[in-house]
Order: sequence, then C-alpha cells, then structure tokens
Amino acid sequence: MGHHHGHHHHGHGHSHSHTHSGNKKALFLSFLLISSFMIVEVVGGILTNSLALLSDAGHMLSDAVALGLSFYAIKLGERKASNTKTYGYKRFEIIAAALNGLALIVISIYIFVEAYQRFFNPPEVQSLGMLSISVIGLIINILAAFILMRGDKDENLNVRSAFLHVLGDMLGSVGAIAAAFLILFFGWAWADPIASIIVAALILISGVRVTKESFNILMEGTPSEIDLMNVKASLLNIPHVQAVHDLHLWSITSGMPLFSCHIVVAGHGLHDYVLSEAQTILHDKFGVEHSTIQVESEKNGCPNHHGSCN
Repeated sequence: MGHHHGHHHHGHGHSHSHTHSGNKKALFLSFLLISSFMIVEVVGGILTNSLALLSDAGHMLSDAVALGLSFYAIKLGERKASNTKTYGYKRFEIIAAALNGLALIVISIYIFVEAYQRFFNPPEVQSLGMLSISVIGLIINILAAFILMRGDKDENLNVRSAFLHVLGDMLGSVGAIAAAFLILFFGWAWADPIASIIVAALILISGVRVTKESFNILMEGTPSEIDLMNVKASLLNIPHVQAVHDLHLWSITSGMPLFSCHIVVAGHGLHDYVLSEAQTILHDKFGVEHSTIQVESEKNGCPNHHGSCN
C-alpha cells in the first residue's frame, strides 16, 4: 500500500542532442585528419628509413583507434532504448572511455621501456626530413585537439579520453622536435629519451585519471559532482518526511545521473505533494533528471526492516 513511483523528465533532450552532434562531428573530423596523416607518416617512415617516424605513426594509429572508438560509441549511443537495453547504448561511451584510458596507460609504459633502452643505446641523429614531418604531425595534432576542444570534453568522459590521446601525441611531437633540435645543435643524444619520459609521465597521469573515472561509473559509483549526504539532508527537509532510506545514486554515462530512494511520510494524503517536492529538489538543486522515488506511509513501515525504516 502507498507505493508510488514517480518519473520525472524535463525537456532536457534539446541541450543534450546539441552537444551530441557537435561531439560526433568533432570526433569524426579529427579521426579523418589523423588517419590520413598517419598514412603519410608510414610512407615517409619507410622512405626515409626513420624509426622515429614509424613509431610516431604507431602513436597516430592509437589516436585514430581512440577517436574511431569514441565516435562509434556516440553513434551507438544514439540508438533508442529497447526492452533488452532499457538505457539504450549510452553505457558504451564509458566502456570506450575505459578502453581509451587503459590504452593510454599501456602506451606510456611502452614509451618508458623504449626510452630506458635509448639511454644506453642512443639512436643516430635523425635527419631534417624527419624533423619536418614531425612538425607537420604537430600541426595536425594541434588542429585535432582544437576541434575536440570545441566539443564538450569537460562534460563527456568519452570525448575527453579521445582528447587526451591527441594531447599526448601532440606533446610527443613537441618532445621529438625539441630533442631533434638539441641533437642537431648540441649533439645531446640523451635529449630524445628525456623528452620521451616526460611525455610518458603526462600520458600515464591522464590515462590513470580517465580509467579511474570510467571505472567509477561502471561500478555504479556515486557521480563525483553530487554529494549523497547533501541529497539526503535536502529530502529530509521536506515537510512531513520522516525518513529517507535505500538511497542509490549512480550514472549511466558521464553527465547522466540516476537516483532512487524510499521516502517515509507521516500521515496520509501527502504522497503526491512529497513526491513532487522531492523531484523538484532533485532536479533544481542537484541536476538529477531521472529519479524513481517510492513513498511509504509511516505506520505501514517497510516489510524488509520489520516495521522500522532507517
């Protein structure tokens, strides 16, 4: 008795879809840019017999894969919810972000190992041809990063994970160019591994961060931007509310929080009032658009707690 579920959907479709198509365009454009330049680098690397160029092409490949994966995730996320996937495919964005994050960690470890070996066995000084191609690579990466920055990388973990790949690559190019100059003018062969190590450390940090964040979402963790105790306190402030329990706050994908709880109400006839108050608070104060709330009257208690609800 007295179990009311309320679902609350405000007109939020508009804002989401707007940044959505922006993200998709940004990802697709950067994907095209980077893939086409990668092919140029592979050919250039074979022609100039430059290991540096071929390894940079490997970087570009990881970027292209990350961007392609993120683009595909958004594309897939547009598919409508179905009976077997009641939230649609939005979750795949987080899986893509997690894969991107793990890839960043693997790449950085690979660079560390590579740099360590180069310390003891410095490569020959690379030619100017290699330098000019890394400069073009840098420009391509800056373009791609700029395109992605116009998407909402702050909101969307998936876009951010792709952006970090491009950023890591960009730093790699800067490092390679700086090292090439130091080698050309001063003959400092160790500049190359040093530059690599700095870049690898930065890539590692961002990889760990993205992976942690995506794992929090996959583990149904509380979104970092909402304080659960705060939510509970606000709901307890509603007149006639006796207790709030079984609170769950999680998110399907970044920026899409979901909330459910049981609210115990004193007296009768207040269900609808309490429900709408609770949903208004959740929406206006915490930005939660999807909430499921079960309202219970005090004297019935709840069966699973033997009549006492806390």
